[in-house]
Amino acid sequence: MSKSSDRQSDATGPGAAADVYHQHFSVAFDYPVHFTRKVFDSKNDLLARTVNRLGENRVHRAAVYVDSGLNEARGGLAEKIEEYFNCHPSELELAGTPQVVPGGEAAKNGWQVVEEVMSTLGNLHLDRQSYVIAAGGGAMLDMMGFATSLVHRGLRLIRVPTTVLGQNDAGVGVKNGMDEHGMKNFVGTFAPPFAVLNDFEFLTTLADRDWVGGLAEAFKVAIIKDAEFLDFLCQNARALRLRDTKLMEQAVRRCAILHLEYTRTSGDPFEFGSARPLDFGHWAGHKIETMSNYSTGHGQATAVGIALDSVYAMRRGLIATGDLERILAGLSDCGLPICSQYLGRRTADGELEILAGLEEFREHLGGRLNITLPHGLGDRCEVHHMDTNLVAEAIEFLSRRPGATG
Repeated sequence: MSKSSDRQSDATGPGAAADVYHQHFSVAFDYPVHFTRKVFDSKNDLLARTVNRLGENRVHRAAVYVDSGLNEARGGLAEKIEEYFNCHPSELELAGTPQVVPGGEAAKNGWQVVEEVMSTLGNLHLDRQSYVIAAGGGAMLDMMGFATSLVHRGLRLIRVPTTVLGQNDAGVGVKNGMDEHGMKNFVGTFAPPFAVLNDFEFLTTLADRDWVGGLAEAFKVAIIKDAEFLDFLCQNARALRLRDTKLMEQAVRRCAILHLEYTRTSGDPFEFGSARPLDFGHWAGHKIETMSNYSTGHGQATAVGIALDSVYAMRRGLIATGDLERILAGLSDCGLPICSQYLGRRTADGELEILAGLEEFREHLGGRLNITLPHGLGDRCEVHHMDTNLVAEAIEFLSRRPGATG
């Protein structure tokens, strides 16, 4: 028996533990992320194959939830999903009609929608080997993942992300959550999905804000992990803004894989530590979202946060002035803002309100403050203190740039 799981009698004095059994075990997680088209077309058997990927060879019950924005943009989607199930009766059984739930931050703001989803799943009498198929944007998938992880301590969730942000970041990871207590993602769980099906066809009907919004996450991961990918984004920024679908597919796929590789290789997929590199730019981004009552999209807020931290990094000598200009120009050329009215907003005491995001971020992470900054392009470092005077200077720098707010 390994030492880590031995029963030990190690009393050495008053108050010492007399009988200790150290428990230690590991659990392997495995899920595929597919890139496809027309996932609910009856001729595409990917979904049917996915539910049976464990080789259980039986009919699988599944409840389907659709983002309200997606439902509006894709008329007849519910009927198409029902038709898909009817065409694959040996693998799939639809548990009730597809349900429409709110999309955007309304999906995850408070408990109401989560409780309604859990109640419906209970009424459908789904068991732990049943499936929930969620099709929608990142916020809707966050909420659905949270609700699904709580019912029977976890149903099998298949995510069908339908936005750039959902396909390249939020939909491929292991986090679920909702906004509460005035904080972004205050409540949540770590629960990997059963599978992710990225259907590029869904991106074609996105509003321009959502089309470019997800590119902020691509810039984020490129700046701190992949300088070559950053070159691609900067060189193709205007074409991406003008909705070049082939380029967007390349950007989505590369960004998703970078996120997946980090989760797989970081040694901390469930974020027990305090460092969180993939939240570069997010301390300010999350605060902007809450300050704006979520009228500022996540991608747009993150872009501002990336710009702010990049200016700060330049002032600290971590990146060159030319590197900063490439980052700011790339973001702007994609149609993303690099400044926000909320950066300069002050409290009654004259303090920059955005600075409260630092303590909220530290509390969310645990332990001491850990802020990821670029250290050259394609690399990063962690700092445990942010000079508030330099932050103020960075805000002033961004506010003076023409067209900085998009």
